[in-house]
Amino acid sequence: MKGNKRNLYFDNAATSWPKPEPVYGAAEIFMRQMSGNPGRTGSTRTIEADRLVYQTRAALARLFHAPDPSRIVFALNATDALNMAIKGIIEPGDHVLFTAMEHNSVLRPLGGLKKAGLISATMIPCSKEGATDLDFLEKAFKPRTRLLIVNHASNVCGTIAPIDELIAIAHRRGAFVLVDAAQSAGVLPIDVQASQIDLLAFTGHKGLLGPAGTGGLYVRPGLDLKPWREGGTGSFSEMDLQPESMPERLEAGTLNSPGLAGLLEGVKFIEEMGLDQIRNREMELYAYLRDKLSRIPGIELYSPEDPSRCAAVLSLVMKDIDCGELGYILESAYGILCRTGLHCAPMAHRALGTFPEGTVRLSPGYFTRKEDIDYLYGALEEIAALKS
Repeated sequence: MKGNKRNLYFDNAATSWPKPEPVYGAAEIFMRQMSGNPGRTGSTRTIEADRLVYQTRAALARLFHAPDPSRIVFALNATDALNMAIKGIIEPGDHVLFTAMEHNSVLRPLGGLKKAGLISATMIPCSKEGATDLDFLEKAFKPRTRLLIVNHASNVCGTIAPIDELIAIAHRRGAFVLVDAAQSAGVLPIDVQASQIDLLAFTGHKGLLGPAGTGGLYVRPGLDLKPWREGGTGSFSEMDLQPESMPERLEAGTLNSPGLAGLLEGVKFIEEMGLDQIRNREMELYAYLRDKLSRIPGIELYSPEDPSRCAAVLSLVMKDIDCGELGYILESAYGILCRTGLHCAPMAHRALGTFPEGTVRLSPGYFTRKEDIDYLYGALEEIAALKS
């Protein structure tokens, strides 16, 4: 089998690939035929660009069950949206709670605010399967606790957080909740109204199947954030302060309109296929992958056994081989692409017991085939046999 190189992609947790064909076409068509700057002139091209941006905003509002498209603010990615939320809502002296499953997109903004002496923060422990310690959370609130940050689905082990329960606990204590949906938007059902989500950060290039450089933040009606960036909006140009109206309050500068054109097509694909079908497909692939890998001696898996409890993200280590070396062998000898290391989530790896070496992460997507998983299984089985 070795040397039978293919090009199999198991890194959808980093960015989804391939995209639906209309995603590629929409971005190219915008650049070649439209290229208007939304909100900046009254030309027909600009009006068309305005319409496309609104359609994308409205499609995302439908997907997340947001009450008003204007509460969807576009950002560069989930990292940008998380910074927008954290730095927009936090006041000096506030206390923040976050789970051990959080990404560096949360840990580093909080770390910077702590270093500056502006906030205090407490990490909520998680089990070796990524489950949040609810008893610890109940006791962790302080008089100045303003925000709880929750990773909806872990980018290391895929574990889904019980966001409804966590939000209910936080709201009883008077705290807001920021949900990081980088791994869940487009693959898990999200209803911001039913779940009473205050802030939802998402990226466009993963489960939403759009291009890189897209993402955004949902902000609950009635919740006002300080602007993360300020500048031109194409509206209220006579003012020397950022407008109060949404989404202009949090959007400044030229939007990534070609990316949003592609993102719109990604969301349309999800709507056409049905979120339930996409979710069922990914659970089926995850269960098949986990079952196959569990048969290989010397491999330890870090993910829930029940596919309904996780996104399609699975981490593993193989006995007597460094995860970086294993990832290199998988690509160089077998043409299998994955991700290795700490996955920008060091606290998650501490919780799982895989710090500092990290893991090999495998993340199939909607377009992954079972025969791809069979080939991956054969490759890992062969490597394990050589190492034993």
